[in-house]
Amino acid sequence: MDLKKLVANEIHRHVAEHLSEEQVYGLLEKPKHAEHGDIAFPAFSLAKIFRKAPQMIAQDLAEKIDSPAISKTEPVGPYLNFFLNKEVISAEILKEVVTQKDDYGQSDYGKGQTVPIDMSSPNIAKPMSMGHLRSTVIGNALANIVEKVGYKPVKINHLGDWGTQFGKLIVAYKKWGDVEKVEQNPIAELLKLYVQFHEVAEEQPELEDEARAWFKKLEDGDQEATELWTRFRSESLKEFMTVYDMLDIQFDSFNGEAFYNDKMDEVIALLEEKGVLTQDRGATIVDLEKYNLNPALIKKSDGATLYITRDLAAAIYRKRTYDFALSLYAVGNEQSNHFKQLKAVLKEMGYDWADDMHHIPFGLITQGGKKLSTRKGKVILLEEVLNEATSLALEQINLKNPTLENKEDVAKQVGVGAVVFHDLRNDRLNNFDFVLEEVVQFEGETGPYVQYTNARALSILRKAGVELDLAAPLHLADDYAWGVLKLINSFPDIIMSSFEKFEPSVIAKYSLQLSQAFNRYYANTKVLVEDEERNARLVLVKATSVILQESLRLLGVKAPERM
Repeated sequence: MDLKKLVANEIHRHVAEHLSEEQVYGLLEKPKHAEHGDIAFPAFSLAKIFRKAPQMIAQDLAEKIDSPAISKTEPVGPYLNFFLNKEVISAEILKEVVTQKDDYGQSDYGKGQTVPIDMSSPNIAKPMSMGHLRSTVIGNALANIVEKVGYKPVKINHLGDWGTQFGKLIVAYKKWGDVEKVEQNPIAELLKLYVQFHEVAEEQPELEDEARAWFKKLEDGDQEATELWTRFRSESLKEFMTVYDMLDIQFDSFNGEAFYNDKMDEVIALLEEKGVLTQDRGATIVDLEKYNLNPALIKKSDGATLYITRDLAAAIYRKRTYDFALSLYAVGNEQSNHFKQLKAVLKEMGYDWADDMHHIPFGLITQGGKKLSTRKGKVILLEEVLNEATSLALEQINLKNPTLENKEDVAKQVGVGAVVFHDLRNDRLNNFDFVLEEVVQFEGETGPYVQYTNARALSILRKAGVELDLAAPLHLADDYAWGVLKLINSFPDIIMSSFEKFEPSVIAKYSLQLSQAFNRYYANTKVLVEDEERNARLVLVKATSVILQESLRLLGVKAPERM
């Protein structure tokens, strides 16, 4: 229920000659303090029109407003404050939410148009570390959010399955690899070999030349190089899928960098055709000075293509394949300049749809304030973190509810959910230090706190053991209930705000606010006492659970019924 629209409509009846309903709606504000009402209208915009002081206009309007949904108006200086009729409004909100269930907040804003999301994108032959968590869970949450507002998401895992690192890995494997060990534990052994290559190459720089030579063989289709690459890729995907299964994340495409190998010649040809290529010291570039950017290096002097060439091929392929309305790239903040260049080159090629491409940058997960580095072997494995989080969750469940059925399954939902929620609770662009013990707490601003609040709501409903009656009076007017109801009612706006900002933390923070408001309500209200408002209170409990579950689902977090 759009409460602002309700108030805007009432004001518009009296100012229709001067302001449209949309203009009135845009002027409405939320008072900073609850005692000043639910919605405020600043009368400044009418001062010139009516040739009156705003204070007088607010006073005049207050005398004209008459609606059963508005309990009173109060002019305060140039503002007219509106106090909504809690009993009337609460009934409307509760019916709407409990009837629509998880469809509440759904919209057709996107008209079914497609939104590819480039996300996760781990490098082949390296384990998935905590560094991959952000792209994976931010991308997944954005897919859920764009779907909620009416788009069709396409989740693309743009695997890092090409590049000179494969030459390094082949050299290391051939020099120091133990076939039996690699077969038994492929990714861990390949990581050791990758780290060993860099350690030895510091003393023996000629190894870098060997690596480049082997990668050239791979590019030229050499049988041995291709067989090793295929094996590395296959084993990596198996290990990645273990982590994705733990996170319950699926993808629509695993087309990685290698997929675009045969598509880059066309990109070069298109760039030549558009006349945007120039030569600079033997290298082929696109001058981007008018965008205030450094030149985009398309081909090295030896003819080798670069990462941007592949991304140009990928962007053109995705536009042709999906005819996207938006194209999102959930990639770290350090790649911001790359995506500016990518869009600028596409604009130079005459592709105005480049404006529909959006880099979704994010900060780093750090340990002790320091960045994690695969090359130096300082890796916190994502699978190990998720397993440890599950163990910590199980410890807490054993303390709080030792007789809980299926507690191992619940511990997985809570532990994994805690890690995901903690990531998404942080503003996307912020760096944050990860301390697992703090993340898996059932109290505080954590995922388990939200999950526990929902489980508590469901427990109340089970204990009541009655069918909810939506035809009965649903009037709730106490302040604690009203605090919960206003938050529930704002859920559609929260979803749209999260979408417009490409910011899942808007929903995560909202779910914490709603959990806190509900727990205050529960602490101050005897929900199950037998009186005429009991049914209405239980419907409020149900509505809260509906919204908490849907908030968690949008974030990619499970909502166990019992904890």
